[in-house]
Amino acid sequence: MDAAKGLRLKNIFSQNAIWIVLVALILGIAVIDANFLSITTLRDMMVQSSTRVIIALGAAFVLITAGTDLSAGRVVGLSAVVSASMLQMPDYASKFFPNMPELWLAIPIVIAIVVGLLVGLLNGIIVAKFNVPPFIATLGTMVAVYGANSLYFDMPPNNSQPIGGLRKDFTELGTGAVGGGQFSIPYIVLIAIFVAFIVWVVFNKTRLGKNMYAIGGNIQAAHVSGINVARNLMWIYAIAGALYGLAGVLEAARTGGASNNYGNMYELDAIAACVVGGVSTTGGVGRVKGIIAGVLIFTVINYGLTYIGINPNWQLIIKGLIIVVAVAFDIRKYVAKK
Repeated sequence: MDAAKGLRLKNIFSQNAIWIVLVALILGIAVIDANFLSITTLRDMMVQSSTRVIIALGAAFVLITAGTDLSAGRVVGLSAVVSASMLQMPDYASKFFPNMPELWLAIPIVIAIVVGLLVGLLNGIIVAKFNVPPFIATLGTMVAVYGANSLYFDMPPNNSQPIGGLRKDFTELGTGAVGGGQFSIPYIVLIAIFVAFIVWVVFNKTRLGKNMYAIGGNIQAAHVSGINVARNLMWIYAIAGALYGLAGVLEAARTGGASNNYGNMYELDAIAACVVGGVSTTGGVGRVKGIIAGVLIFTVINYGLTYIGINPNWQLIIKGLIIVVAVAFDIRKYVAKK
């Protein structure tokens, strides 16, 4: 009985290790400063995590197929600029489009998400139809998207000025909440939860999800079993792009503005959160709850260490070590399976 109980406890620990680490991080910081456990602080961290969760979920689609997507951050920036440029207050002095009538809120949001989807689809076509390695394909689109965004951002009369004066109904998505007081739930958190649920359904209950894991597990076996790998990859990259687009819209709404530098390096944070959250670098493995935990761990490190006054450079060292250790463990598991 003792051996069986010990094995059961070991399995529980291994399956929930990332959540245990997350709780330990929070409690460790709280020991230094008990105010860290205040409702306001935890709420702020949830708000900061929301767009990062959506980006990481998009990156996970690609990582599970044994690919990678370096264009995520630049797509976030492009979508932020596109949505913000069309959702400024009518009387704002420095409007991006001075003669544009006030649009229905959903129109610019949908346009920005579709822009992200199209970039993702382009990535999928390059990878699936031209057999370009995902790293190279998305590196190319990362550079191209930043260039296109910068040209758009530099158009007269804006001339590369940060876009501000956003409409209240738009910024409400990023700053508003259900309820009142400290116990209110921000809209942006609810949106992230809803997106996470939809992604969970796709991962676990749809043919696309099953095909995604099969492609990542063994692409040759997926071909042999009759899976249309090219078509599935194009869908996967397109969905990832749409999620980056949504994250860009919410980032603009949350911060009340946008520039062509929005989203810079977000793809690395997203990939790191996925890897720490159990998404295998070799493909075929990854769960939504682990990805969310990975994002929360890095949010706690960023926010928490700043909160207790630790030099921000230490955050980078700690994040780097966590990433290396997570990948090392993942590679060991892969080698052990072989």
